[in-house]
Amino acid sequence: MLADSATHGGAVRSAGTCPTGYGVHETHGILLRPEHSIQVSSDQLGWQSLYASLQHERPYEAEFEAVEDCLVILHLGGPVGVERRLGSKRERRVVPAGGLFILPGGVDFGVRLEGELDSLHIYLRRSLLNEVAAELGMSTDLNITPCLGEPDLLAEQLALGVRSALLEGDSGASAFADYLSAALAARLLRRFGRPCTGPECTAGSLGERQLRQVVDFMEARLDQPLSLADMASSCAMSASHFARRFKQTTGVPPHQYLIRLRIERAKRLLKDSMPIAEIAVECGFTHQEHLTSMFRRATGLTPAVFRRTARS
Repeated sequence: MLADSATHGGAVRSAGTCPTGYGVHETHGILLRPEHSIQVSSDQLGWQSLYASLQHERPYEAEFEAVEDCLVILHLGGPVGVERRLGSKRERRVVPAGGLFILPGGVDFGVRLEGELDSLHIYLRRSLLNEVAAELGMSTDLNITPCLGEPDLLAEQLALGVRSALLEGDSGASAFADYLSAALAARLLRRFGRPCTGPECTAGSLGERQLRQVVDFMEARLDQPLSLADMASSCAMSASHFARRFKQTTGVPPHQYLIRLRIERAKRLLKDSMPIAEIAVECGFTHQEHLTSMFRRATGLTPAVFRRTARS
């Protein structure tokens, strides 16, 4: 633990809702602390793949419970002293402007901020990291290495792009936010990704009934955004425990399996006359180009070519 005076925080689950996008209620709750003044956030923009906020932070000390998604904090001011706790390990650094605080999902942590700070917080969904890893041909078992104060020019520029989209405040910028989130996820995986090793990365298999439950759950909601937590809840497991057991059972991570189900639905729909753009939405892809990319990767054909071949 940090100093005894630390306030115990936790993932916010009841402080409002954001029914159409990724909301503050899915974050650690750092942003809702009374010391901080949020200038602008993505709560009302309907963004799905990331959550972002700009704020002025004042000195504080707290402990936070894990959430599923990866947190990236870009220091817009500084230098400022920051102490972070991960398990029994403490680390303190004076972080300059442009420094990054990166925390992977599934990790409890403590933090002490020693001075005032303007910052940009970005949360990237675990499902996005899995999907981007699969598209890059990387293992979806990769974890993001925690980072305290280390600069990365490319990650910084991508984060500043998110800030620009946030300041525009246009819900129509959602597609641009999706592009930036995928690019930032790719950068984090390439720069800070590390294999998952050790006993925490192994688990038994799902039972036949549990597997059927989660597959039925996926198939009933293929047209909806599905997080790892959503799928885990269908068989009453924690997200991390479910992910390991699912891969042990099927040989692939949950979101890779979900993409396969979406591709199979797309194949069936392509045999009819539904427009390809509508098929993309019906199968849970963000847009037609997303469907085309994933469909070509899975089958070697574009949806249009598959349709012509199926009809010949």
